[in-house]
Amino acid sequence: MERVWGGRHLETLHGKMLPPGVPVGELWEVVDRADAQSIVATGALEGVSLHELWASHRVDIFGKDYVASPAVRFPLLVKLLDATDKLSVQVHPPQGKAVELGGEPKTEAWYFLECLPEASIYAGLKRGVTRPEFEALLGSGGVEGALHEIPVATGESIFIPSGRLHAIGAGNVIIEIQQNSDTTYRVFDWNRKGLDGKPRDLHIRESMASIDFEDFEPEVARASEPVVADCEFFRVEKALLDASREVRPAGRFALCVSTDFEVGCGSRVFARGQFFLIPAGAEGLQVRPAGRPATVLVCTLPQCRIIKSEQVMIPTFPSI
Repeated sequence: MERVWGGRHLETLHGKMLPPGVPVGELWEVVDRADAQSIVATGALEGVSLHELWASHRVDIFGKDYVASPAVRFPLLVKLLDATDKLSVQVHPPQGKAVELGGEPKTEAWYFLECLPEASIYAGLKRGVTRPEFEALLGSGGVEGALHEIPVATGESIFIPSGRLHAIGAGNVIIEIQQNSDTTYRVFDWNRKGLDGKPRDLHIRESMASIDFEDFEPEVARASEPVVADCEFFRVEKALLDASREVRPAGRFALCVSTDFEVGCGSRVFARGQFFLIPAGAEGLQVRPAGRPATVLVCTLPQCRIIKSEQVMIPTFPSI
């Protein structure tokens, strides 16, 4: 995805194939949307889309716990982000507001894969900032004064629930795990022009309806923390590999990516930043370091059960 704030770090740092001559801000690595699809690369299901896997191979690939899931598409979208410049100040709508505003709800988590020295992000409001104060700063162009800025380093992470005001600072390469949504409301864009030379559109009404004005000064999770995110939509944790180990919850799939060194699974070896899905129905597929001990992010979904004739997602995540 070409973005005004993007660059070429995903090509130089992680060997990704990028279109020439454009600033690339996002790679949608795991995606099931009408306009974008992940495709099985090898094996018996080579060429099959992620949507087909979710629709027609759900038990074998993802596990029987998801038979009752009402989700028409795979519920997650996973990206790599290259913030060569800082992103707009933005917010994603909560469930109720998303329906009202005609968008999709989005909760996400960021894992900092690469950070330049003195890199930072903005998340939440400075303690005590009120809605009227924020609106006044918005009118004067001084929104930055209301934002909670946090220094970040490689290996750290932060949870971004819907409603949390946020912006990624320059010098960050991030793994983003989120609900399957493409709704973002920009409230401020640093008075910057877009790739077309014109000021980028802002979504003031939608943003003001979505921002949680009680969300003050959240913290990042340090690199030593084993859990990146644990919420009703997904769980992401780190698996430290010095030998082969099972990373899937019993009877379920796992979506994995190495954050540092090569890892193996089955007959394949995966480079840093290369995503792979371990099917629920495959036996004996442990993940192993391919040389040096490695760290893998492991992402999975909560169980889905039918309760009182309603289909609901029940977060029950055994640790890997």
